[in-house]
Amino acid sequence: MSEKAIRVHDLGKEYRLGALSSGYRTLRDALAERAGQITGRAPKPSREILWALRHVSFEVERGQVLGVIGRNGAGKSTLLKILSRITEPTEGEAEIHGRVGSLLEVGTGFHPELTGRENIFLNGAILGMKRTEIAAKFDEIVEFAEVPKFIDTPVKRYSSGMYLRLAFAVAAHLEPEVLVVDEVLAVGDAEFQRKCLGKMSDVARQGRTVLFVSHNMSAVLRLTQETLVLDRGSLVLRAPTPQAVDYYMTSGLAQTGERRWATDEVPASARPFQPMALRVRDERGRIAERVPCTEPFSVEFEYELSEEITGLRIGVYLSTSRGEPVLTSFDTDEPRAFEQHLSRPAGRYISRCRIPANLLNEGLFVLGVNASSFRIRSYFTDEHALSISIDGTGAPGSHWPETRSGPLRPALAWEIGEAG
Repeated sequence: MSEKAIRVHDLGKEYRLGALSSGYRTLRDALAERAGQITGRAPKPSREILWALRHVSFEVERGQVLGVIGRNGAGKSTLLKILSRITEPTEGEAEIHGRVGSLLEVGTGFHPELTGRENIFLNGAILGMKRTEIAAKFDEIVEFAEVPKFIDTPVKRYSSGMYLRLAFAVAAHLEPEVLVVDEVLAVGDAEFQRKCLGKMSDVARQGRTVLFVSHNMSAVLRLTQETLVLDRGSLVLRAPTPQAVDYYMTSGLAQTGERRWATDEVPASARPFQPMALRVRDERGRIAERVPCTEPFSVEFEYELSEEITGLRIGVYLSTSRGEPVLTSFDTDEPRAFEQHLSRPAGRYISRCRIPANLLNEGLFVLGVNASSFRIRSYFTDEHALSISIDGTGAPGSHWPETRSGPLRPALAWEIGEAG
């Protein structure tokens, strides 16, 4: 039996931008196309080509947990879809030895008309498992997903959170030899994310092969030994995970100063919320990727609502380059602000917060954003939206030639006096 779980050689995936899917042609389609050719009004086929992946090669040992990181549009999801046999490559080849379980988006592989119970058995059958094998894991799956009351309800009536919990439980518990997980854990709440990461650790310890895509550097560092760094469809680095994360954070692959989202970068599930831009502005209002620790700076998140949202709150996450949380703040943390902005009509908004001077230690930090209605719905999350560098010149205690540990370096008020 091969010791290689995955072999990828010179893999490439091409898309033609603007090209229409042929699908099933009707007589009306044929007549309309012919009329267009006669009148010269037939649409010209798109000639613009996008290579989502190009010349990607790597191998994964059986039982290895491999991370995959890169900015949006780097080709991470395309790679996983090819490995999951959802789409075919344009060139190259990929070999996978063993059953593959995929969790690429909420409800992957679920039939909306079937109940949760039926979907569990359907997914197991797709993986090639016997009914007795699935039945042996059934109670464990339902308990993990926390949906016992709804297990015989069609999943089309599930909330996105219920969908996610059941989808992850099925993918993780039906014991495929290769588990492929895309950035889906960001949809759940913090407690469920911790639960999923714990289960991922268990899966890794059981010797199964895992490909894990995430913008959460802390999770990547915790779960993986090696990591691939993708950029614009190319594999630019394969290295031990700490080295790969450092390279990604300091090489310019992470956004700095300002991050803008194109419409096609945002999942349809975020509607009616559309993120526009996240910016860091220095004390003089200029967009900056590096700010002195001795000066305050602002973080502003620009977004658009296509319809009214009730209970919306915009959050900012600040973490170290290794993913350790530093602080979290929401624009409606103050009760008066929550009452004043309980309902936000359709329109364009900017939520802005100010980070005080003499708070952060020197080094690289990561800003993330979240838009949600508390315990009702999560619209959008990007935990790795952009990075910011803090310059330690003039920081408290900088006259001592020593490195201060930790992400914070506040200017605390001290008093020195004689005892007694």
